[in-house]
Amino acid sequence: MHDTVDLIAETYALGAGPWTLAPVTRGALGQIWKLSGDGSSWAVKELLFGCDEEQVRREAALREASEGLGIASPRLMRNREGAYVSQLDAGSGSGPSAGSHIKLYDWIDGTRADASDPDLLDWFGRTMALLHRAGEGESGPPGSWYEECPRDDEWKELHGKVRLAGLPWADALGRFIATSARELAHCVTPSDPGDLVTSHLDLQPQNVLVGPAGPVLLDWDNAGSASAERELARALFAWSGGNEGNVEAGVRVARAYRRAGGRAVVQGPQSFSMLFATALNYVRVQAECAIDPTVTAAQREFGSGQVVAALGSVPELGVVSRLSAAVGRVG
Repeated sequence: MHDTVDLIAETYALGAGPWTLAPVTRGALGQIWKLSGDGSSWAVKELLFGCDEEQVRREAALREASEGLGIASPRLMRNREGAYVSQLDAGSGSGPSAGSHIKLYDWIDGTRADASDPDLLDWFGRTMALLHRAGEGESGPPGSWYEECPRDDEWKELHGKVRLAGLPWADALGRFIATSARELAHCVTPSDPGDLVTSHLDLQPQNVLVGPAGPVLLDWDNAGSASAERELARALFAWSGGNEGNVEAGVRVARAYRRAGGRAVVQGPQSFSMLFATALNYVRVQAECAIDPTVTAAQREFGSGQVVAALGSVPELGVVSRLSAAVGRVG
């Protein structure tokens, strides 16, 4: 049986090597590995919760359209059969496990984005405007992740299971369900079908690396349909520091977006429906993962840690209202 690292190199026709594979970071959907050899490096993304091939096609199409407009991003590579995603049917040694789906990207060397850098804020505003131009003409409805949130009975059932599992954050989850979850759920509503674009849908500072040639936008896995207005609002919250409420940063991004031809306008707290829906859904899915006996212990531990972190950063309506009022004045 081939070592996993050699199997990946063979699947993508990368050459004889020798190749090395090292874990780099874990995200909500996958594990990133660095594949190195023959004087080059690649990023291998192991998809930990299965693969939606149609989603991968949307990612590839949007990335290619955005590249034509000048947005830098890692190339998503095709394997020897011309597919953007591969399944490892075998393999041994360290690395993605047998049966995993993987994607291969350019490896990008760089530093994490500094959301206090005015030039980077300007770059991001322009980039979001270009993304919305690249994704014009979307007709499909957004996914429920962006449009809906758990009902009261679903929260109650989940909380009961978490308490039964004896997790230390069970009481904190209960307080969240009784307060913030209920408050934010009232602000989650369906999008205007006339405002839809195909876009990145995860435009956070941690998905930008600043390399030798400038900023590069990473992590296109969520690409799909969304309200341009709501994606703009969610991104403004992230780039203004979340609940830290750096309104000036949000205003700078909004101005750069408008100057670059971005058509979406934040019209009030209701524009942040996507932000609220995704925050609520993230707590839910990570709590479900933390008590799921069918996933690995490492995945349960990751989910548990993510719940604790997410409960500490739930969007505050007061912060959102101040940000909304400030960016709403941007002409």
